[in-house]
Amino acid sequence: MGDALDVDDPELERARFRLLATGFFRDVRLSLRKGSRRGYAILVITVEERNTIVVNDVWMGISADAEPNGAAKPLTAFGGIDVSENNLGGTGIALGGAVAIAERQLALRSRFADPDFLRSGFSVEGLLLYNNAKDFFGQRDVLVDDPKDKTATDYAVAAYQRFGGLAGIGHDLGGVSTQLFVDYRLETIGARLPAAASHRRGVDIEPLDFYLIRGQSVLSTLRATLLHDTRDQPTRPSKGSHLSLFGEAALVPIGSDYGYAKFVARASRWFPMPLRHVLRLEGFLGAIFGDAPLYERFYVGDFSDLLPDRVLDLNVDRRAAPNFLGTQIAEIRYGNFAAKVAVEYRIPIYRGTRSIYGVDVFASTGVYSVFSERDVRDRARGYTGLRSLPIDLTFNLGLRVDTALGGFTLGSSTLLGFIPVRREAQ
Repeated sequence: MGDALDVDDPELERARFRLLATGFFRDVRLSLRKGSRRGYAILVITVEERNTIVVNDVWMGISADAEPNGAAKPLTAFGGIDVSENNLGGTGIALGGAVAIAERQLALRSRFADPDFLRSGFSVEGLLLYNNAKDFFGQRDVLVDDPKDKTATDYAVAAYQRFGGLAGIGHDLGGVSTQLFVDYRLETIGARLPAAASHRRGVDIEPLDFYLIRGQSVLSTLRATLLHDTRDQPTRPSKGSHLSLFGEAALVPIGSDYGYAKFVARASRWFPMPLRHVLRLEGFLGAIFGDAPLYERFYVGDFSDLLPDRVLDLNVDRRAAPNFLGTQIAEIRYGNFAAKVAVEYRIPIYRGTRSIYGVDVFASTGVYSVFSERDVRDRARGYTGLRSLPIDLTFNLGLRVDTALGGFTLGSSTLLGFIPVRREAQ
């Protein structure tokens, strides 16, 4: 006799979800066929392939920018694309690349992944990166010490370049739905910073911290990521969950000029509702201990749907959080701690079998917080009571589109974010 097969074994359903999660297949069906002898059966796996060339992400939008001297600009455009071949020559090897462009900013990525390296059961991955980036500092009454430019400024601008890479391995843990990845990352950073700068925080004038080492520096980190994925499909899941636990350490003994530890927990759960509607609950918790570089810190735009997210670590927008609740969040751009709770409701409006597989309309809302130790220990003056809590609301409305080339999200909230609602200290 062969191995015993229980048709109710949840591992069969998890194996189906795992195949769908690879992105190689649009549909996966499991069935049984009569075997060659009594008591034998054959497990048949039928798959419907997607394109192996996939557009993982497309970024397009407008943002509020600033000149190199800190003078505010009204609107600028940004864009980017992330493309990969996920099954090179039928080997399962993935090759990909990404590019993002904004005003005087550029980001490039090139990556390689083999999910079964030398048939060892281990996956390997590698990535090369380059960023020519800038960021904007100061909320109000910004003063910059720049002997080359004596004009008034709206923002202090920090410019920096990054070049480096990452190498890692991964393996399944106790089943097809759980994986562990371990990576090593090495980067060089070159930062051009103002000699000094200050701004108004609350009602007080305080110096600005750019969270970068002036001149050349090195970042060297070890990172571990645990993934647990039981979604029924990666682009438009209707049930299941996705959990990501992430820990990273940058230490001087492994060659880093920055010393910090970073921990992130992210979880989502999807619930099928009547009429093929889907409800999603999402939670995020993150903490950084030590002196992380600028782009590793938590940014308000990554949590507020009304500001553009960072694109390949490029920050394309100078604005502060919208601040619907009139809280201390108006004074915060980056933080060492972050939390978010959100809910999303999705309604299908189209299903197809060719180039466009499905279109859903969605609406989401949530509450988030970004802060550092000083925002709790030494709160910005001018905020009292509940207004001293660094929290804000977020929401979005748009379409999720699943195509032969990948899944895309079209949201409206970043355009609504240009409507002024920001309230400051009094």
